[in-house]
Amino acid sequence: MSGPAREPLGSLAELAQALRCLPGVGPKAAQRMALHLLQHDRDGAARLARALVDATRTVQHCERCNTFTEAAVCALCASGKRDATQLCVVETPADLLMVEQTHAYSGLYYVLMGRLSPLDGIGPREIRLERLLKRATDGAVREVILATNFTNEGEATAHYLGALLTARDLRVTRLARGVPVGGELEYVDAGTLAEALRERRSVTETK
Repeated sequence: MSGPAREPLGSLAELAQALRCLPGVGPKAAQRMALHLLQHDRDGAARLARALVDATRTVQHCERCNTFTEAAVCALCASGKRDATQLCVVETPADLLMVEQTHAYSGLYYVLMGRLSPLDGIGPREIRLERLLKRATDGAVREVILATNFTNEGEATAHYLGALLTARDLRVTRLARGVPVGGELEYVDAGTLAEALRERRSVTETK
């Protein structure tokens, strides 16, 4: 005997449900995407599926800066042209790319992959701040630039990190207020972000 009949469009519903993991995609948008892929671009859907599988298998965290890479150490960290005395701390890989687009910074990075948010149960352990401290105190770094976002969580993260790092005799600076309060780096134009980098100040001056 054959097994129980599968509900009609079960795979389609599963695809739409999977697409809802994307930011800003609700049930209706996910359903439209699923229908579009199957009706108009099945080759594109297959390519997307392969790319997702390949990425989840090969992309890992850089051993030095924690951003995404397929190698043990990312290209930026491996470059001999970067200023190893400066370390810019950002929340996400998207923020790193945004800072790079300003062409105003030639140092290295550390990506937190998050930010402190006690209300959500995200503390220093959850974003593994011990790895940042180890990286920042490697003997080469002289200045740590805190480029977390100007949200409540980003500000709290910068304040916490500033206290930890200044206690270790590091120069700690914060992006200037050219970045709007409540703004996220990913959505700030490159000119504004470049100015904020140039006008950064010591965290002790912002208190």
